[in-house]
Amino acid sequence: MGRLFGTDGVRGIANADLSPELAFRLGEAAGRILAKQGGRIVIGRDTRRSGDMLEAALVAGIGAAGADALLAGIVPTPAVAFLTRELGADAGAVISASHNPAEYNGIKFFDRDGFKLADDVEGAIEAFVAGSDHPERPTGAEVGIVSRLEDAVARYVRHAVATAPERLEGLRIVLDCGHGAGSTTSALALRELGAHVDEIDCDWNGTDINLGCGSTHLEVLTQAVRAAGADLGIAHDGDADRTLAVDETGAEVDGDEIMAICARMMHEAGTLTGDVVVGTVMTNLGFIVAMREMGVDVRTTAVGDRYVLEEMRRSGAALGGEQSGHIIFLQHTTTGDGLITAIQLLGAVRSSGRPLSELKRVMRRYPQVLENVRVSDLSGLPGNTAIAGAIEAEKAALGERGRVLVRASGTEPVVRVMAEASESQTAQAVVARLVQVVHAQLG
Repeated sequence: MGRLFGTDGVRGIANADLSPELAFRLGEAAGRILAKQGGRIVIGRDTRRSGDMLEAALVAGIGAAGADALLAGIVPTPAVAFLTRELGADAGAVISASHNPAEYNGIKFFDRDGFKLADDVEGAIEAFVAGSDHPERPTGAEVGIVSRLEDAVARYVRHAVATAPERLEGLRIVLDCGHGAGSTTSALALRELGAHVDEIDCDWNGTDINLGCGSTHLEVLTQAVRAAGADLGIAHDGDADRTLAVDETGAEVDGDEIMAICARMMHEAGTLTGDVVVGTVMTNLGFIVAMREMGVDVRTTAVGDRYVLEEMRRSGAALGGEQSGHIIFLQHTTTGDGLITAIQLLGAVRSSGRPLSELKRVMRRYPQVLENVRVSDLSGLPGNTAIAGAIEAEKAALGERGRVLVRASGTEPVVRVMAEASESQTAQAVVARLVQVVHAQLG
């Protein structure tokens, strides 16, 4: 068996790659490794049709290990992280494939503090799942039981509302939940804060999650904001751990711009701990320049929210995230939280009295050009002196006016070549030259 866990749990086509048998073994492993005998694991899921099937299998595995399952029902991923901490549970589990299509599903875990599992803990779970030994299972009164958390939504909504920097009266918002888990929570919270909320794609049938809607497809939200004359639009992905926005004109506001707006608000309020924010190697150079001018240091990590979180905890940063809208406000939550991100962004709009189209001018997005180069010998990229020399030459020519990134894909034989510059033509020219070198060297 190959490695089960990717960057965000175990994921695949439900009832094929991610079978009920595998879900059972993952549940049993989690029960034994994370919860021990008599422990408790909070379980939430998104709106996929396969969620019922996988939840039943996962719960059976947890019970077979002698641990108890606390069912939160359909709730966002960050709600499970919060409830795990709030209830003093031993772990949390989420059944979701995030922004992927409906036929996919996934299982990811949180530790007792609401953080994603460390690599060695994931390794221990993988070893249990792959192992041929089956430890003796508990019987009688030692078998785990199942309870339903009837107030899971109310608890999470109350928590999210309590993080708001401002009331939201006077704001008209269009909310697109992508037919996903945010449909149960986000409109409730925003209305509790006084906003007028127009809902789109906030229902579900089990097969429509992320289908032409939500944060991966902003076209419908853009049209709805313009038609309603709304102040802005908010879009989640399927498990509502991300938020992207559109301003009152219908223009996209990405994760970098949302972070820049919130960083300035926090910097001015004195809540941006150490004046440090954390981004990734794909964070737009315009964000880095804007933060530098504000006196804020930007730490960068590999792509992936777990790496962002690791650096935030190491550096003491209160804010970090990705261009995709996966943003972590560490004083409020332990993982990316689409609802809390939306609440912070809306608070900035409300307190400033300015439209989102003006607020996002806190940074100027540098043109970013990305080309994926399919190669025959991906292993030849590290240590290739010709490619390294070409990269250094382009970096030297750009200086502080641009940026170059060349990296191997982790999932396919592709080299990703990216350049940013103050002018689009410059970035395109840099990428074109580097692509030529990559092709010549790696075939």
